[in-house]
Amino acid sequence: MRVLVAEDDVGLRSVLERGLRENGYVVDAVADGEWALRFLRTYDYEVAVLDWRMPTVSGIDVVRELRRHGSQLPVLMLTARDAPSDRVMGLDAGADDYLIKPFDFAELLARIRALQRRSPALQSPRLTVGDLEFDPATREVHVEGRNPGLTGTELSILEILMRRAPAVVERRAIALHVWDEEADALGSNTIDVHMARLRSKLGSGRTRIETVRGIGFRIVPT
Repeated sequence: MRVLVAEDDVGLRSVLERGLRENGYVVDAVADGEWALRFLRTYDYEVAVLDWRMPTVSGIDVVRELRRHGSQLPVLMLTARDAPSDRVMGLDAGADDYLIKPFDFAELLARIRALQRRSPALQSPRLTVGDLEFDPATREVHVEGRNPGLTGTELSILEILMRRAPAVVERRAIALHVWDEEADALGSNTIDVHMARLRSKLGSGRTRIETVRGIGFRIVPT
């Protein structure tokens, strides 16, 4: 899952970026609303975490701009403003959820997971292809009743393949979804190495990952 974090406080931004990475997210972290809008125009995200008060463009104006262009991206607003009128303003502007500073990081993770489940990109809480099941909320995978013990990178690759199954997922889309610097993955055999390890761990059950030469990969039931 790729998440955008826009927070002008250097310390908090660092904590959010590090904590989300440790929990399996690909994170782009920026310091103001103008850069947030630039990244939102460039990349596809599953969730955006925006600070209300930021330089150049405020978090609430970022949300308004998203909604004005028809984006349904789930947005979690962070703010020290705790008056009911402030919460109403943020939600009316288009934010999906609201977290008041200071907050517990575990609650932030729970709220992001809840927004993921509500995302229009999700067809169902649990993804299933053949005998392979993946629960995005718990990040648990089972194939033929066993846990294949996937790494965070392998989980992210599997997730995008299963979300878009049976369609072919382009190599660039995988790189954008899984790695912070997609050029590093595209300019080497990194994707192929991880794909080979993933195939090995999934074994020879009723699901296989196919290579579509010159394009990318897809996962299909056998």
